[in-house]
Amino acid sequence: MDRLTDVPESLAESADPARVNDYDSFAEAYSTENENSLVNAYYERPGMLALAGDVAGRRILDAGCGSGALAAALRDRGSVVTGIDASARMLALARRRLGDDVALHVVDLSDRLPFDDGAFDDVVASLVLHYLEDWGPTLAELRRVVRPGGRLIASVDHPFVAYTIQDPRPDYFATTSYAFDWTFNGQSVPMRFWRRPLHAMTDAFTTAGFRLSTISEPQPDPAARELFPDDFHALSTGPCFLFFVLEVPPSAAGSDE
Repeated sequence: MDRLTDVPESLAESADPARVNDYDSFAEAYSTENENSLVNAYYERPGMLALAGDVAGRRILDAGCGSGALAAALRDRGSVVTGIDASARMLALARRRLGDDVALHVVDLSDRLPFDDGAFDDVVASLVLHYLEDWGPTLAELRRVVRPGGRLIASVDHPFVAYTIQDPRPDYFATTSYAFDWTFNGQSVPMRFWRRPLHAMTDAFTTAGFRLSTISEPQPDPAARELFPDDFHALSTGPCFLFFVLEVPPSAAGSDE
């Protein structure tokens, strides 16, 4: 799922675990904000699409598809998209956007995926992995459903940003959680993310069987300069998200590339 523009001003470590990250409770407000926000519409999604490149004819799993903005862009570029998300209400919004030509499934990324081995050419995981404390089982499943020669394209909260917004700052080399409140139309919703050091991210990818191809820190779309004059400079001069392209090595023999 995508996230919003604002770095939280205060961390709310006492957030009720039963309500944390409950996208069903604010799906419509979140989707509306996400649609045209600076970091989503003019930074994160363009960054993901640039890394994906020519996707015409490729079978793509959008893991954590939310209300379907990235899935729609990939479909419009000629790919065959399947979307999964843990939030039924977000998927209902995605269905409204995408119609019936994109398969959508309620799936928690902590669970086994309901797809055959090598079912997809690519997986996109847009701002979703940082919701998980343990990447191991999820990455193993994503690796399983990507064919030899395929890719995982992922974006996450930049570990430097997640480190510096906490006071006191945590051990950078440890995997730690941070919690805060987002506010939509006066509704405050508790969120919790997990941050880990860069080496822990790359180690998790390679342990799952991926080969690191690209680490990217892209610039926002120049069109955002006039639309968001107050925030564009900060986004274009400091880290926000970190992007990866991970490849599945082709099989030594019998590759289905």
